Amino acid sequence: MNKQNLKIPTTIITGFLGAGKTTVIRHILENARSKRFALIINEFGDLGIDKDIITGCGIKNCNESNIMELTNGCICCTVADDFLPTMETIIDLPEPPEHIIIETSGLALPKPLVRAFNWPEIRSRVTVDGVVAVVDAPAVVSGQFAENPGAVQLQRETDDMLDHDSPLEEVFEDQILSADMVLLNKADLIDDDEVAAIREDISSTIGSAVKVLTASHGAIDPNVLLGIGAAVEYIIEDRRSHHDGEEEHDHDDFESFVLRFGVVEDLTDLEHRIKLALQDHEILRIKGFINVSKKDMRQVIQAVGPRLQRYYDRPWHANEQRQTELVIIGMTGLDRTAIVDLLTPSA
Repeated sequence: MNKQNLKIPTTIITGFLGAGKTTVIRHILENARSKRFALIINEFGDLGIDKDIITGCGIKNCNESNIMELTNGCICCTVADDFLPTMETIIDLPEPPEHIIIETSGLALPKPLVRAFNWPEIRSRVTVDGVVAVVDAPAVVSGQFAENPGAVQLQRETDDMLDHDSPLEEVFEDQILSADMVLLNKADLIDDDEVAAIREDISSTIGSAVKVLTASHGAIDPNVLLGIGAAVEYIIEDRRSHHDGEEEHDHDDFESFVLRFGVVEDLTDLEHRIKLALQDHEILRIKGFINVSKKDMRQVIQAVGPRLQRYYDRPWHANEQRQTELVIIGMTGLDRTAIVDLLTPSA
């Protein structure tokens, strides 16, 4: 068969906020360097943090022109307006990619996105090689975003406000119900018995045909995630979801905003403020970049729940504005004024 007639395989990487999707993608790029990739990154919020984290990775063949970012809304809700034109642009490149990776926002439902691969504009040229759901293993152990884990019941006994059928729960379940492979990330932060319990719980929900694997820091052999060959677009209707029969879904339960300020003199103080904000407000995640005093390198920060990670990724470019930029993602009704006052360092 003529190589031009082969469909380009596409891997959809989904998962809840802070599960480690971007880290998984970076590991793929770092360890499958002979393959020519294109990336589509769907951010929730106004600031393209995830794209900058990937392009700041220092990978030799990480071609920024092959990384496209969709920030106008959840990719599963804006298929016609954003996703399809982006896919057409990618497959019409003079040197088309050998593999496409799509990182969905943490709030995306995979099923509508997979359905889009049957649209006439692209169905003869691309195929969904597989859907990979990245799961924050410690979060599941703590009783968040899982179906019937034992920890949920323990949390119920101490929290009268816990709602098992919350929208967040349904988003999580729909992501794993659409998956060909589930990756339990951050497995190094829990013990073997907890890993076994998560495996059993997820397998009881999705069936034994879907592989449940573990990873630490998003590190897994790219040959495991790529080349599944599932052609998911042809079988997606057989995978049940909470939103079957609905034309679309909305994200009225969530909101985000960007906080920008200048140099940070005291990193310990900022980290303390961020932890207080996560504790005292309905914040799901904080991510962004820090302009650290007297440092020529940009620092990445990612925080979800009690966990916070900071690291320097690259030097500041001569032509970019050096400032601290944080995306705050949370439940609708965030007290923005209080959060901004808490996070902004004193002059």
